[in-house]
Amino acid sequence: MLSVILPAYNEEKMIATASEVITGLLVEADIDHELLFVDDGSKDRTWAEIQAAAGANPHVRGLHFSRNFGKEAAMFAGLERAAGDCCVVLDCDLQHPPEKIVEMYRLWEQGYEVVEGIKEDRGEESGLHKFAANSFYKLISLATGMDMGSSSDFKLLDRKVVDTLNQMPERNVFFRALSFWVGFKRAEVRYCVRERTAGESKWSTKSLIKYALTNISSFSSAPLHIITVLGFLMLAVSVVLGITALVQKITGVALGGFTTVILLLLFSSSLIMISLGIIGYYIARIYDELKGRPRYIISQTCGGSHD
Repeated sequence: MLSVILPAYNEEKMIATASEVITGLLVEADIDHELLFVDDGSKDRTWAEIQAAAGANPHVRGLHFSRNFGKEAAMFAGLERAAGDCCVVLDCDLQHPPEKIVEMYRLWEQGYEVVEGIKEDRGEESGLHKFAANSFYKLISLATGMDMGSSSDFKLLDRKVVDTLNQMPERNVFFRALSFWVGFKRAEVRYCVRERTAGESKWSTKSLIKYALTNISSFSSAPLHIITVLGFLMLAVSVVLGITALVQKITGVALGGFTTVILLLLFSSSLIMISLGIIGYYIARIYDELKGRPRYIISQTCGGSHD
Protein backbone atom coordinates (compact mmCIF):
# COMPACT_ATOMS: atom_id res chain seq x y z
CA MET A 1 0.00 0.00 0.00
CA LEU A 2 1.05 3.57 -0.73
CA SER A 3 0.68 6.24 1.96
CA VAL A 4 0.40 9.82 0.71
CA ILE A 5 1.30 12.28 3.47
CA LEU A 6 -0.10 15.78 3.09
CA PRO A 7 0.98 18.42 5.65
CA ALA A 8 -1.60 21.20 5.86
CA TYR A 9 -1.60 24.61 7.52
CA ASN A 10 -4.55 26.92 6.84
CA GLU A 11 -5.45 25.01 3.66
CA GLU A 12 -9.23 24.76 4.08
CA LYS A 13 -9.80 25.53 0.40
CA MET A 14 -7.54 22.74 -0.84
CA ILE A 15 -8.39 19.69 1.32
CA ALA A 16 -11.41 18.46 -0.64
CA THR A 17 -9.72 19.13 -3.99
CA ALA A 18 -6.54 17.32 -2.97
CA SER A 19 -8.52 14.34 -1.67
CA GLU A 20 -10.56 14.01 -4.86
CA VAL A 21 -7.71 14.58 -7.32
CA ILE A 22 -5.16 12.26 -5.68
CA THR A 23 -7.69 9.50 -4.97
CA GLY A 24 -8.93 9.67 -8.55
CA LEU A 25 -5.41 9.33 -9.95
CA LEU A 26 -4.46 6.41 -7.70
CA VAL A 27 -7.72 4.53 -8.20
CA GLU A 28 -7.32 4.90 -11.96
CA ALA A 29 -3.75 3.58 -11.67
CA ASP A 30 -5.00 0.67 -9.51
CA ILE A 31 -2.73 1.58 -6.58
CA ASP A 32 -3.89 0.63 -3.09
CA HIS A 33 -3.43 3.74 -0.99
CA GLU A 34 -4.28 5.96 1.94
CA LEU A 35 -4.22 9.75 2.19
CA LEU A 36 -2.90 11.01 5.51
CA PHE A 37 -3.61 14.71 6.08
CA VAL A 38 -1.67 16.29 8.96
CA ASP A 39 -3.24 19.52 10.22
CA ASP A 40 -0.40 21.58 11.68
CA GLY A 41 -2.56 23.53 14.14
CA SER A 42 -4.43 25.50 11.48
CA LYS A 43 -6.43 28.56 12.48
CA ASP A 44 -9.10 28.18 9.80
CA ARG A 45 -11.45 25.28 8.97
CA THR A 46 -8.72 22.94 7.73
CA TRP A 47 -9.43 20.28 10.36
CA ALA A 48 -13.18 20.40 9.72
CA GLU A 49 -12.48 19.92 6.00
CA ILE A 50 -10.20 16.96 6.75
CA GLN A 51 -12.92 15.38 8.88
CA ALA A 52 -15.42 15.91 6.08
CA ALA A 53 -13.03 14.38 3.54
CA ALA A 54 -12.48 11.38 5.84
CA GLY A 55 -16.25 10.91 6.10
CA ALA A 56 -16.68 11.02 2.34
CA ASN A 57 -13.56 9.09 1.31
CA PRO A 58 -12.58 5.82 3.06
CA HIS A 59 -8.97 6.30 1.91
CA VAL A 60 -8.57 9.49 3.97
CA ARG A 61 -7.15 9.71 7.49
CA GLY A 62 -6.38 12.82 9.48
CA LEU A 63 -4.13 13.97 12.32
CA HIS A 64 -4.69 17.25 14.13
CA PHE A 65 -1.90 18.94 16.13
CA SER A 66 -2.69 20.71 19.40
CA ARG A 67 -0.91 23.78 17.99
CA ASN A 68 1.37 24.76 15.13
CA PHE A 69 4.61 22.74 15.34
CA GLY A 70 5.91 23.40 11.82
CA LYS A 71 6.04 21.54 8.54
CA GLU A 72 8.98 19.31 9.51
CA ALA A 73 7.02 18.01 12.52
CA ALA A 74 3.95 17.46 10.34
CA MET A 75 5.91 15.42 7.81
CA PHE A 76 7.48 13.24 10.49
CA ALA A 77 4.11 12.75 12.20
CA GLY A 78 2.82 11.44 8.89
CA LEU A 79 5.82 9.14 8.44
CA GLU A 80 5.40 7.74 11.95
CA ARG A 81 1.67 7.08 11.50
CA ALA A 82 1.74 5.92 7.87
CA ALA A 83 0.74 2.30 7.25
CA GLY A 84 2.01 1.95 3.67
CA ASP A 85 4.86 -0.09 2.23
CA CYS A 86 6.08 3.19 0.79
CA CYS A 87 5.24 6.83 1.46
CA VAL A 88 5.00 9.96 -0.66
CA VAL A 89 5.23 13.38 0.96
CA LEU A 90 3.24 15.97 -0.99
CA ASP A 91 2.08 19.55 -0.40
CA CYS A 92 -1.70 19.61 -0.26
CA ASP A 93 -1.83 22.86 -2.27
CA LEU A 94 -1.06 20.60 -5.29
CA GLN A 95 1.86 22.75 -6.43
CA HIS A 96 3.62 19.40 -6.51
CA PRO A 97 1.89 17.74 -9.51
CA PRO A 98 -0.01 14.73 -8.10
CA GLU A 99 0.20 12.72 -11.33
CA LYS A 100 3.93 12.35 -10.61
CA ILE A 101 2.99 10.12 -7.66
CA VAL A 102 2.14 7.33 -10.09
CA GLU A 103 5.49 7.76 -11.87
CA MET A 104 7.29 7.60 -8.51
CA TYR A 105 5.34 4.51 -7.50
CA ARG A 106 6.29 2.69 -10.73
CA LEU A 107 9.96 3.43 -10.06
CA TRP A 108 9.53 2.07 -6.53
CA GLU A 109 8.09 -1.13 -8.03
CA GLN A 110 11.32 -1.41 -10.04
CA GLY A 111 13.32 -1.50 -6.79
CA TYR A 112 14.21 2.13 -6.10
CA GLU A 113 13.97 3.02 -2.41
CA VAL A 114 14.07 6.83 -2.61
CA VAL A 115 12.45 8.62 -5.55
CA GLU A 116 13.35 12.29 -5.40
CA GLY A 117 11.18 15.02 -6.89
CA ILE A 118 13.53 17.47 -8.66
CA LYS A 119 12.27 20.95 -9.52
CA GLU A 120 12.85 22.11 -13.08
CA ASP A 121 11.59 25.56 -12.13
CA ARG A 122 10.21 27.30 -9.02
CA GLY A 123 7.05 28.69 -10.62
CA GLU A 124 5.96 32.30 -10.17
CA GLU A 125 7.82 33.88 -7.24
CA SER A 126 8.94 37.40 -6.38
CA GLY A 127 12.55 38.25 -7.18
CA LEU A 128 13.40 38.69 -3.50
CA HIS A 129 11.85 35.36 -2.52
CA LYS A 130 13.58 33.54 -5.37
CA PHE A 131 16.93 35.10 -4.39
CA ALA A 132 16.39 34.10 -0.74
CA ALA A 133 15.47 30.54 -1.72
CA ASN A 134 18.45 30.14 -4.05
CA SER A 135 20.79 31.58 -1.41
CA PHE A 136 19.45 29.16 1.19
CA TYR A 137 19.96 26.11 -1.01
CA LYS A 138 23.48 27.18 -1.89
CA LEU A 139 24.28 27.58 1.81
CA ILE A 140 22.75 24.26 2.84
CA SER A 141 24.45 22.46 -0.08
CA LEU A 142 27.78 23.95 0.98
CA ALA A 143 27.17 23.12 4.66
CA THR A 144 26.04 19.53 4.08
CA GLY A 145 28.22 18.63 1.11
CA MET A 146 25.13 17.54 -0.85
CA ASP A 147 23.64 19.25 -3.89
CA MET A 148 20.19 20.32 -2.75
CA GLY A 149 19.64 23.16 -5.21
CA SER A 150 16.65 21.56 -6.93
CA SER A 151 15.44 19.22 -4.19
CA SER A 152 12.09 19.44 -2.45
CA ASP A 153 9.98 17.70 0.17
CA PHE A 154 8.15 15.94 -2.68
CA LYS A 155 9.56 12.41 -2.69
CA LEU A 156 8.72 8.74 -2.28
CA LEU A 157 10.37 6.68 0.46
CA ASP A 158 10.41 2.92 0.83
CA ARG A 159 9.27 1.48 4.18
CA LYS A 160 12.86 0.68 5.21
CA VAL A 161 13.82 4.34 4.60
CA VAL A 162 10.79 5.54 6.57
CA ASP A 163 11.68 3.22 9.46
CA THR A 164 15.27 4.49 9.41
CA LEU A 165 14.12 8.12 9.60
CA ASN A 166 11.64 7.33 12.37
CA GLN A 167 14.43 5.81 14.47
CA MET A 168 16.41 9.06 14.52
CA PRO A 169 16.01 10.59 17.98
CA GLU A 170 16.73 14.28 17.33
CA ARG A 171 13.94 16.84 17.82
CA ASN A 172 15.15 19.51 15.37
CA VAL A 173 14.96 17.63 12.08
CA PHE A 174 15.47 18.63 8.46
CA PHE A 175 13.52 16.13 6.38
CA ARG A 176 14.95 17.15 3.03
CA ALA A 177 18.56 16.78 4.14
CA LEU A 178 18.02 13.64 6.24
CA SER A 179 16.39 11.84 3.31
CA PHE A 180 19.58 12.62 1.34
CA TRP A 181 21.85 11.59 4.20
CA VAL A 182 20.39 8.10 4.73
CA GLY A 183 21.37 7.02 1.22
CA PHE A 184 19.63 3.94 -0.29
CA LYS A 185 18.95 3.24 -3.97
CA ARG A 186 17.75 6.46 -5.57
CA ALA A 187 15.95 7.71 -8.66
CA GLU A 188 14.69 11.11 -9.79
CA VAL A 189 11.44 12.44 -11.17
CA ARG A 190 11.47 15.95 -12.61
CA TYR A 191 8.54 18.31 -12.31
CA CYS A 192 7.52 21.94 -12.71
CA VAL A 193 6.01 23.75 -9.73
CA ARG A 194 2.38 24.63 -10.40
CA GLU A 195 0.48 27.72 -9.43
CA ARG A 196 -1.98 27.54 -6.57
CA THR A 197 -5.61 27.17 -7.52
CA ALA A 198 -6.82 28.43 -4.10
CA GLY A 199 -5.41 29.89 -0.91
CA GLU A 200 -2.05 31.61 -0.56
CA SER A 201 1.52 30.63 0.22
CA LYS A 202 2.51 30.47 3.90
CA TRP A 203 6.18 31.09 3.07
CA SER A 204 7.47 34.65 3.33
CA THR A 205 11.09 35.71 2.92
CA LYS A 206 11.29 36.16 6.71
CA SER A 207 9.96 32.64 7.38
CA LEU A 208 12.37 31.22 4.77
CA ILE A 209 15.34 32.86 6.55
CA LYS A 210 14.17 31.44 9.89
CA TYR A 211 13.69 28.04 8.24
CA ALA A 212 17.22 28.23 6.80
CA LEU A 213 18.86 29.10 10.13
CA THR A 214 17.00 26.34 12.00
CA ASN A 215 17.72 23.64 9.44
CA ILE A 216 21.37 24.52 8.80
CA SER A 217 22.07 24.47 12.55
CA SER A 218 20.14 21.23 13.05
CA PHE A 219 21.93 19.35 10.28
CA SER A 220 25.42 20.85 9.98
CA SER A 221 28.17 22.19 12.24
CA ALA A 222 29.67 24.23 9.39
CA PRO A 223 28.76 27.63 10.93
CA LEU A 224 30.86 26.74 13.97
CA HIS A 225 33.88 26.23 11.71
CA ILE A 226 33.33 29.75 10.36
CA ILE A 227 34.40 31.02 13.79
CA THR A 228 37.79 29.37 13.30
CA VAL A 229 38.11 31.00 9.88
CA LEU A 230 37.22 34.39 11.37
CA GLY A 231 39.83 33.83 14.08
CA PHE A 232 42.56 33.22 11.50
CA LEU A 233 41.34 36.25 9.54
CA MET A 234 41.64 38.39 12.65
CA LEU A 235 45.10 36.95 13.30
CA ALA A 236 46.21 37.85 9.77
CA VAL A 237 44.93 41.41 10.16
CA SER A 238 46.67 41.72 13.52
CA VAL A 239 49.98 40.45 12.07
CA VAL A 240 49.84 42.94 9.18
CA LEU A 241 49.01 45.85 11.47
CA GLY A 242 51.69 44.74 13.97
CA ILE A 243 54.39 44.59 11.30
CA THR A 244 53.30 47.98 9.97
CA ALA A 245 53.47 49.53 13.43
CA LEU A 246 56.88 47.95 14.10
CA VAL A 247 58.35 49.17 10.79
CA GLN A 248 57.04 52.68 11.39
CA LYS A 249 58.49 52.64 14.92
CA ILE A 250 61.93 51.56 13.68
CA THR A 251 61.99 54.11 10.84
CA GLY A 252 60.86 56.91 13.14
CA VAL A 253 57.70 57.69 11.18
CA ALA A 254 55.10 59.35 13.38
CA LEU A 255 52.04 57.15 13.93
CA GLY A 256 48.87 58.81 15.13
CA GLY A 257 47.20 55.40 15.40
CA PHE A 258 43.88 56.55 16.88
CA THR A 259 41.77 55.75 13.79
CA THR A 260 43.59 52.46 13.28
CA VAL A 261 43.00 51.39 16.88
CA ILE A 262 39.31 52.31 16.76
CA LEU A 263 38.77 50.42 13.50
CA LEU A 264 40.65 47.41 14.82
CA LEU A 265 38.58 47.39 18.01
CA LEU A 266 35.32 47.67 16.06
CA PHE A 267 36.38 44.90 13.69
CA SER A 268 37.50 42.52 16.40
CA SER A 269 34.45 43.25 18.57
CA SER A 270 32.14 42.53 15.65
CA LEU A 271 33.83 39.18 15.00
CA ILE A 272 33.61 38.27 18.68
CA MET A 273 29.89 39.11 18.86
CA ILE A 274 29.15 37.19 15.66
CA SER A 275 31.07 34.19 17.01
CA LEU A 276 29.25 34.33 20.34
CA GLY A 277 25.95 34.53 18.47
CA ILE A 278 26.72 31.41 16.41
CA ILE A 279 27.85 29.50 19.50
CA GLY A 280 24.78 30.67 21.42
CA TYR A 281 22.48 29.48 18.62
CA TYR A 282 24.00 26.01 18.75
CA ILE A 283 23.78 25.94 22.54
CA ALA A 284 20.06 26.77 22.19
CA ARG A 285 19.66 23.83 19.81
CA ILE A 286 21.50 21.55 22.27
CA TYR A 287 19.21 22.80 25.05
CA ASP A 288 16.14 21.97 22.96
CA GLU A 289 17.44 18.46 22.32
CA LEU A 290 18.27 17.85 25.98
CA LYS A 291 14.75 18.77 27.07
CA GLY A 292 13.52 15.83 25.05
CA ARG A 293 10.10 17.29 24.35
CA PRO A 294 8.08 15.58 21.58
CA ARG A 295 8.27 16.95 18.07
CA TYR A 296 4.50 17.36 18.04
CA ILE A 297 1.33 16.66 20.03
CA ILE A 298 -1.68 15.06 18.31
CA SER A 299 -4.97 16.22 19.80
CA GLN A 300 -7.40 14.46 17.42
CA THR A 301 -7.47 11.85 14.69
CA CYS A 302 -10.10 10.84 12.18
CA GLY A 303 -10.74 8.23 9.50
CA GLY A 304 -9.26 4.81 8.88
CA SER A 305 -8.34 2.13 11.35
CA HIS A 306 -4.58 2.70 11.70
CA ASP A 307 -4.72 5.23 14.51
